[in-house]
Amino acid sequence: MWSQRSVIDYSLQRRARLAALFRGGTMTMDDVCDADPYTLRAARHHGEPAPSPCPVCRKADLSHLSYVFGDELGQYSGRIKSRREIESMAHEFGEIRAYVTEVCRSCGWNHLVESYVVGDGVPRKPPRRQRTVEDDD
Repeated sequence: MWSQRSVIDYSLQRRARLAALFRGGTMTMDDVCDADPYTLRAARHHGEPAPSPCPVCRKADLSHLSYVFGDELGQYSGRIKSRREIESMAHEFGEIRAYVTEVCRSCGWNHLVESYVVGDGVPRKPPRRQRTVEDDD
């Protein structure tokens, strides 16, 4: 991505967690395969296929979910976006932080893969709050 910066890679933390699981110590499958039902549903409907299979169950059901956060997003902060959508948002906003999580739809493994910042660096005011369907309740 053209404006990607402040990248944090969580692969060492991931590797340590998997090593603790496979070593057979105090960590069990229930400890690492604990994805929330909403996360599993989001992975099924909005996830992008991961380049490798699940590190726990070895099935190809591993998906990446990218969540975007930023003051400039207003009420839309915290939503799931595809990589393509994040690339286009990088041209529209000054600074957005994206968090990429891998989720296995089979066994429930989930782990933060990376986080990064995108945007053109020009600060903008957050959008005015718009009424949504959720506001009518």
